[in-house]
Amino acid sequence: MELRPYQQAAREAVEGEWKEGRRRTLLVLPTGCGKTIVFANIAADCVRQGDRVLILAHRGELLEQAADKLRKAVKLGCATEKAGETCIGSWYRIVVGSVQTLMRESRLGRFPPDYFGTIIIDEAHHAISDSYQRILEHFPGARVLGVTATPDRGDMKNLGQVFQSLAYEYTLPKAIKEGYLSPIRAMTIPLKLDLSGVAVQAGDFRAADLGSALDPYLHQIADEMAKHCADRRTVVFLPLVTTSKKFRDILITKGFRAAEVNGESADRAETLAAFERGETNVLCNSMLLTEGWDCPAVDCIVVLRPTKVRALYSQMVGRGTRLFPGKDHLLLLDFLWHTERHELCHPANLICENEEVAQRVTANLEEAAGNAVDLEEAEKAASEEVVQQREEALAKKLSEMRKRKQRLVDPLQFEMSIQAEDLSGYVPAFGWEMGPPSGKQVQALEKLGILPDAVENAGKAAKLLDRLDKRRAEGLTTPKQIRFLENRGFRHVGTWQFAHASKMIDRIAANGWKLPRGVTPESYVPEGGGDAAV
Repeated sequence: MELRPYQQAAREAVEGEWKEGRRRTLLVLPTGCGKTIVFANIAADCVRQGDRVLILAHRGELLEQAADKLRKAVKLGCATEKAGETCIGSWYRIVVGSVQTLMRESRLGRFPPDYFGTIIIDEAHHAISDSYQRILEHFPGARVLGVTATPDRGDMKNLGQVFQSLAYEYTLPKAIKEGYLSPIRAMTIPLKLDLSGVAVQAGDFRAADLGSALDPYLHQIADEMAKHCADRRTVVFLPLVTTSKKFRDILITKGFRAAEVNGESADRAETLAAFERGETNVLCNSMLLTEGWDCPAVDCIVVLRPTKVRALYSQMVGRGTRLFPGKDHLLLLDFLWHTERHELCHPANLICENEEVAQRVTANLEEAAGNAVDLEEAEKAASEEVVQQREEALAKKLSEMRKRKQRLVDPLQFEMSIQAEDLSGYVPAFGWEMGPPSGKQVQALEKLGILPDAVENAGKAAKLLDRLDKRRAEGLTTPKQIRFLENRGFRHVGTWQFAHASKMIDRIAANGWKLPRGVTPESYVPEGGGDAAV
C-alpha cells in the first residue's frame, strides 16, 4: 500500500527523531488521514531492525484496526495481549496489546524490561493516565511513538510530560486543501441552550448534568434537524445513553429513520451495518463512536455533547470528514450554548490555530446563524480582520522601535512582517522547549539579524532558526533588510523577495540614504507584487 506524501514524510520524521536521540516522540494526524497506515509502516521498519514492537490501545476496536492494517498494508501478522490471549511464546515480532490488560502487575511481571524495543500508543492523548505510565515505566529503554488526532487533553496536563518532541503534524486545513479530507461547512443554529447550571468535572462538563440540561430542548433540536439534514447521513453525539435513546425516539416521530447504539447494545454490529447500508439515516450515540469506527458516507455531524476538550471535539467531528463519492462537504451543526463564551469548543477550534481568530470566526458564524459557512473561508476572512487590527498595534510599536539605536531585529517585528501566526502565538510544549535558548542558538540568531534577548525559550529559538533557514532557501528577505526598510515606512517587507529588497536598499544608498523621488513607502509594492511569506 503506497503511502501518501505526508504519510511518508511523517514516517521519516518519526524515525529521524529516534535517530537524533529523542526516544519519545509524537505524531499528529487528523482523523481520517491514515494514522494506522503510518504507524504500521513504522512498526514494520522496526521489525526489520530486529525490534519487538508493542502497539497499545485502550479499546478492542482500535486493536482490531491495527492488526487489520498490519496484515493489509505491510503483510505482517501479530500476536495479541488481551484478556485470555497472550503473546508470550509467539514468534510474531509485533504485539497489539490492551492497556487494561497489560497495566496489571501480574501481567507486566511476565515480561523482562527489554522485551519490547518500540512501543506505539494509538490515541496518545490518553497516554498521561496512570495505566499507560505503568506500562512505559516497565519498559524504560523502549522507543515510544504516540499517535493522536490532536495533542490536547481534558485534564489540561501537557503531553510534553510524556513525550520529548513533536516529530510531525499534518493539520486539518492542510488535509482539506490537499484533497484528503472533506471540506467542512458549519451552521450555527439560533437555539439558545442554557448550560449555566452544568458542573465541571476533570476539566470538562459533567455528563450527568448535561443530560438534564439538554432534555428540555430535544424536540426543538429535532425540528431544526428536520430543516437542515433530513436528506443527510447524520451522526448525533449526546452525553448520556438515556438521552441518546430518548432523542432517537423523538427523531422517529419527526420522520427520521433513526437508530441508537451504545456500549450495552446486543445488536451493535448490525445497527452500525444497517446505518452504513443506508437503511437508517441518523445514528444517535453517547460518545461510543468517537474512536475506532469509520463510515465515510457520514455527511452531517450534530454535537449535542458540548465540551471544553478540543481532542474530544475533533474526534466527534472526525467521524464525518472522510471522503466519499458524491459527498462535497460535511455539514456541522453548532448550537448557541449559553456558558462561559471562550471555554467551549466550537467549529472554529477545528481549523484556527490562533485563539483570537477562532473567537472572531465563532462570532461571525453566530451572526450568520441558519446559513452554512465554509470553515476555510471563514478562517481566512477572520484572519484578515485580526491582522488588520494587529497591524495598527504594530505600527505604533514600530514607531517606538525606530527611536532605538538597535542593529538587530526584534522578533515581534520579524514575525508580524512575515505574517507568521505560528511564531507570534507560539507556546512551548515539551521540556527542552521551555528552557532558555542555548548559546549556539543565541549566536545563530545574532548572526542572522534577530535580537536574541527577546526570544524567551529554546523552542521559540528553534522555530525562528528553522523559519530563517527556509526563507533563505526560498530567496526571501533577511531580518536586517526587513528592519532597514520597515524603519523607513515600507510595509510587510517580510513577504518580499531578497532581490527586491536589495534593489530598493541600493536605490536608497545611491540617493544619499534618502528615499528616492516618487517612492511612497506605505503603499509601495515591489515589482511583481508581494510574495508569499515562509
